[in-house]
Amino acid sequence: MVNTLFLPELREMLQLGQETDLREFCVTLNPGRTAEFMEGLEDAEVWAVLQHAEPYRRAEIFGYFEENRKLKMLTREPAEQAAALVEEIPPDDRVDLIHGLPAETVANILPLLPAIDRRDIERLRSYVEGTAGSLMTTDVAKLAERFTAREALEELGRRASDLETIYYLYVVDDNNLLRGIVSARQLVSAISNTTKTLGDMMETDVVVALVNEDQESVAGKVERFNLLAIPVVDSGRQLLGIITHDDVIDVVREELTEDAQRIAAVAPLEDDFLRIGLFKLSYKRGIWLTILFFAALLTAFALRAYEDELEAFAWLVWFIPLIISAGGNSGSQSATLVITAMTGGEVKNSDLPRVLSREFVVSLLLGGFLALIGFLVALAIAPTAWAALVIPCTLLSVIFCGCMCGVTLPILFKRMGLDPALMSNPFVAGIVDILGIVIYINVARVLLG
Repeated sequence: MVNTLFLPELREMLQLGQETDLREFCVTLNPGRTAEFMEGLEDAEVWAVLQHAEPYRRAEIFGYFEENRKLKMLTREPAEQAAALVEEIPPDDRVDLIHGLPAETVANILPLLPAIDRRDIERLRSYVEGTAGSLMTTDVAKLAERFTAREALEELGRRASDLETIYYLYVVDDNNLLRGIVSARQLVSAISNTTKTLGDMMETDVVVALVNEDQESVAGKVERFNLLAIPVVDSGRQLLGIITHDDVIDVVREELTEDAQRIAAVAPLEDDFLRIGLFKLSYKRGIWLTILFFAALLTAFALRAYEDELEAFAWLVWFIPLIISAGGNSGSQSATLVITAMTGGEVKNSDLPRVLSREFVVSLLLGGFLALIGFLVALAIAPTAWAALVIPCTLLSVIFCGCMCGVTLPILFKRMGLDPALMSNPFVAGIVDILGIVIYINVARVLLG
């Protein structure tokens, strides 16, 4: 929601060229609030206001706008001004923006950046999307192990404005190999000791991410060890950069969104729901809908195969929606629970026997309860009490199959190296629908002759 509180004043200041007031506006509030009050301005007006802020502050405020809006401004505004802004943006965020810009805009901006920044951008762009290398920032607090606490603080004071975070200080040797880590708290605590070096106080058992490691694995490490940042190293343990907790939050949100979309039988969207093209959105949804359509056809063929039984016992037709929905819903519940548990690291591939044993008990409890209700309803419709037993027997069997399929298929997919979320709710429901029809008619055959 756009905050319109300062819009008239901002537009008036721009119109009258009140540079002092505009500079004061850019520094009075924190960058996030400043960006919020500028949301209602046109892109050109936002850019004009930002030109009155110091370069580092301009980059901070700019970072709080939506991705698409940032890309539009960088594309439309003068390349010199855009380059000056990009230079101040943290390396990881800078590369994300470069990825989203048109090639022509990138070609105009890159030559205007300092050579060291250009090399950094090209190096970060070379890493595969979705890996630790594509997430990391190269603004790292790297210090030599010979530094005392006081010397380290003096060095940090000189470089602080160029660093993304100083919660952790990474100790490296002359070859840039990661030797250990010192927290800011440890450093401050040792300030009075003039002889203790970083090498003396550092922790050498450092949790690291390999540069080509999958981002989901990196996020799991940060969560497991409660880290604010994790260092990224290559196979030789050279320190390349760090991934901070804010980037990990973005990864977790992205992965959860993808899983939720897959669970709903939608191919993951690369853009926001309201921004993705309608044809592309239709394609993403249509892939799975087509697969599920053919799965539903199999259900229809299964019904056709049992035409004679359904004609002989017409009252069985009335319970087909009940049987199908009970099996599909139980399977969807189980699949959702196990997929989310696997995503959160609660369930691993080796846990399949335990998961199955638990689901065995739960499926019998659920199936027995719903079978009792189904039997009471069937008594009022079936010709005899014996015939009515078809419904509870089928419900118990179908719910049991649905639950077991729901937990087994995602784990099997994971074992095959596939995303368990691919075994989506509608897909599980489609499989259980076919099983439900087959079980229903065969139970009827046995009990009704």
